[in-house]
Amino acid sequence: MSKKIIIVGGVAGGMSVAARLRRLDERAEILVLDRGRDVSFSNCALPFHLSGIIPDADSLVLMTPKVFATQYAIDARVRHEVVAINRVAKTVVVVNLETGDRWDEDYDFLVLSPGAVPLVPPIPGADSPHVFTVRDVVDIDRLKRHVDQEHVSDVVVVGGGYIGLEVAENLEMAGKRVTMVEMRDRVMMRLDSDIVQLLHRELHDRGVRLVLNDALAKIGPDTVTVASGATLPAQAVIMAVGVRPETTLAVESGLRIGSTGGIAVDSHYRTSDSSIYAVGDAIEVFNQLTHKPSRLAMAGPAQRQARAAADHICGMSQRQTGVIGSAVVRVFEQTAASTGLTEDECRAENMSFDKVYVIGSDMVGIMPEARPMHLKLLFEVPTGRVLGAQAVGPGNVEKRIDVIATLIMMGGTLEDMRDLELCYSPMYSTAKDVVNNAALVALNVLNKVISQVTVGDLRRLIVEEDAFIIDVREPNEYDFAHIKGAINIPMSQFRQRLDEIPTDRPVYCHCRIGQRSYNVVRALNQLGFPNAINIGGSFLGFCNHEYFTDQATGRESLVTKYNFA
Repeated sequence: MSKKIIIVGGVAGGMSVAARLRRLDERAEILVLDRGRDVSFSNCALPFHLSGIIPDADSLVLMTPKVFATQYAIDARVRHEVVAINRVAKTVVVVNLETGDRWDEDYDFLVLSPGAVPLVPPIPGADSPHVFTVRDVVDIDRLKRHVDQEHVSDVVVVGGGYIGLEVAENLEMAGKRVTMVEMRDRVMMRLDSDIVQLLHRELHDRGVRLVLNDALAKIGPDTVTVASGATLPAQAVIMAVGVRPETTLAVESGLRIGSTGGIAVDSHYRTSDSSIYAVGDAIEVFNQLTHKPSRLAMAGPAQRQARAAADHICGMSQRQTGVIGSAVVRVFEQTAASTGLTEDECRAENMSFDKVYVIGSDMVGIMPEARPMHLKLLFEVPTGRVLGAQAVGPGNVEKRIDVIATLIMMGGTLEDMRDLELCYSPMYSTAKDVVNNAALVALNVLNKVISQVTVGDLRRLIVEEDAFIIDVREPNEYDFAHIKGAINIPMSQFRQRLDEIPTDRPVYCHCRIGQRSYNVVRALNQLGFPNAINIGGSFLGFCNHEYFTDQATGRESLVTKYNFA
C-alpha cells in the first residue's frame, strides 16, 4: 500500500526529502506545500544577485513545480500555506494564498521543513519600505530593484554574520557606500577575536565602514541612528542580525520544542510525534563536540538530515553523527573558514584546551602567486583531540578547514593531523602543508616542548607588562618595520649576543611568521633561557591584528609601520 507524505517547506531540506523519497518509493504520494513563490531556490546564493555576479534573479530558482511534477512525479505547490496540524486525525489545514480556499489534507507521514525567519529588532522605523531582509528570491529581487535606484547611494547592513558580510561585499561591488553595524566586538562570530581582524582589515581597506560594539536604535527616511548617538546616512537598510527557527506549526500542534528553541527530534529526525519528522533550520541538532543540543542554520546539514528522514520513512536507518559547524565565507579577496569550536565556546563549556596560531603559505613561497594563510587551531588538553580550526587568507583556505573538519568528525587528534598525507605540488601547497605544520606546533605546545603566546596576547603583554621582545629578523627587515621597543637580535647573530638577553624575566621572540623565532626559542631554551617564549603569528600576524582597531579608534600604533607582505 502506498504512503502519502506531506512536506511543509520546499527549499533545501524539504525538496531533498521529496527527491529522496521518490528514489526510494516510486508509488508514494508526495505533496510539497510552500507559502512562498518558489521552491528549490539557492538561498545561499541570494546576495550575489546584488553585484550582478548572478545577473538574473530567476536563475536563482533551480527547479519549478512543473519540473518536479514531470520528472519526479512530485506535487509541489507554491503559495500554499499549512496553517494547522491535527495530529489525531493525521491531517493538515491548507490555505491557497492566491484564492483563499481552505481544506484538510490527510497524511501518513508529515515532514516539517519551514526553515528560519530573519530577526528584525523592534526599533522605530523597522517597518519602513526601505528596510529589507534576505530570505528568498522575492526578497533579493525587491532589494536589488530598490538599491539600483539613482538616489540610493548609502546602505547600512545590520549584522556581521554570513549573510551580512556577503550582502555588504556585493553592494560595495555594485558601487554603493556601505556601513556595517554590529553590536558585538567583531564580525563573523565563528572566528575568534584575534584571527577575525584580517576580515576587519579587508572590509576597512575596501571602503566598508565598520561600526562595532554598537546597535541600531532608530531608522529614519534616509539615515539611521545607533545606540552611541551617531547618525549614519542610509537610503536602504538590510537586517541581517540573525534568524529564529520557524516553529509556529510545531508549537501550536503540541510538538516538543528543545532547549535551544528549535524543534526537538530524535536520531532519525522524528519529532515527539512518530508520524511527524522535521529537518533543516527549524530543528535542534546534536553537537558532536559538546554533546549538547544546538542550532545550525546551514544547507549541508539540512541535506543530510533530509536524506536520513526520508530513509527512515521508507524503513531504512542510518547513524546520526551530529554536527560540528563547518562554514566558509568570501570577503572580497579574503576567504574565511571555520570548523568545530571557537575559544568562546570552549570556555563556555569549561573545556581544558589550548591553541596555536600559525602562518603558512598556500603554495611554495618562490611561486609568484604564493600568499600567506593564517590558521588557528584549538585542541583538548591533555588528550590532543582536535576541537576546532579557523583560517583566513586569499588562497585555498576552505580546503585546509575541510581537511580538519573531516579529522574532527572522525575523532582525530594532533598526532593524526600531523601524519595526514595531503596532496603536494608547488602550485597547490607546500611539502609540509600548513595543516601538518599547525599540528606539529600544537604538539610542541601540548607536550611542553616550547612555550607560545599568540598575537592576541601581545598588546596586553606590551602595554601592561612591559614585555621584553626580541625581533629575530634581519636588520633590513627590522629597519623597514618593527614593534616599538623590540630589540633586534637576528637569528644569524643571537648565539654571539646571549649576554643581551635577560634571564630573570620572560623573553618573547618573533620573526615574520614564527618559523625563525621558533628555532631561536628552541635554541635559547637549551642555552639557559627557559623563559624564552615564541609569539605565534609573529610580526605579520600582529600587524593584521592591530591595524583595524588602530585605524578605527585612533589609538597609538605599537608598530613603526604596518607590513602585510
